[in-house]
Amino acid sequence: MSGTLDRSSEASSSGATGNTQALLRLMAWLSPAFPIGGFAYSGGLERAVHDRLVTDAAGLTDWLSTLMGHGALWNDGVLLTEGWRCHADGAGLAQACELGLALAGSAERHAETLSLGRGFASAAAAWPADVFALLPKDVPFPVAVGAVAAAHRVGLDQALAAYLHAAVSQAVSAAIRLGVCGQADGLGVLAGLEARIEGFSAQASVLTLDDLGGATVQAEISSLRHETQHSRLFRS
Repeated sequence: MSGTLDRSSEASSSGATGNTQALLRLMAWLSPAFPIGGFAYSGGLERAVHDRLVTDAAGLTDWLSTLMGHGALWNDGVLLTEGWRCHADGAGLAQACELGLALAGSAERHAETLSLGRGFASAAAAWPADVFALLPKDVPFPVAVGAVAAAHRVGLDQALAAYLHAAVSQAVSAAIRLGVCGQADGLGVLAGLEARIEGFSAQASVLTLDDLGGATVQAEISSLRHETQHSRLFRS
């Protein structure tokens, strides 16, 4: 048997290696163990549970689906896309960062995206790239993820899907700790939102900053009210 590969096999092997590398990096960067402190935030969900706006797995699914279609997760997706496109443009990254921070609807949401963004940029620097010299110090989380992903040649749709899945997973984890549902129902929420995540990610190539906007007023109010909540588990 020959010890050499034909060109088609070499191309296939090279493509597989690249895809595997991208997958491994996404798994590391968006793992709950990645040292950015994401476990400390609920994005206003804790207050929504307190006010009985979210009481079970079905309500959690509706809450997250609405955020993904019309709220904070939608805007995060647009900002991630912009960060991915501008990863080699310092001025573009600065504009995206300023806009992302300005869109935070409360002091806690601002602190959340800024803390996670800084933490992500610092931890992801273990994989060296020129993008870290271009990213502003004050970088919102989705912009940081998009820019770093692009710098390491991770596909936009893959980066967005992984980001959304991580965000939903964190929300489900928070909901379990808040007593909204058990682990089995939480996994059902994750499974039920797969199609929504896939559909959103498929739009990534056509998203622009003109698509920013939201209509989840109750979620924003929950985030604001969480700031004065007396007893709480999460920082947002």
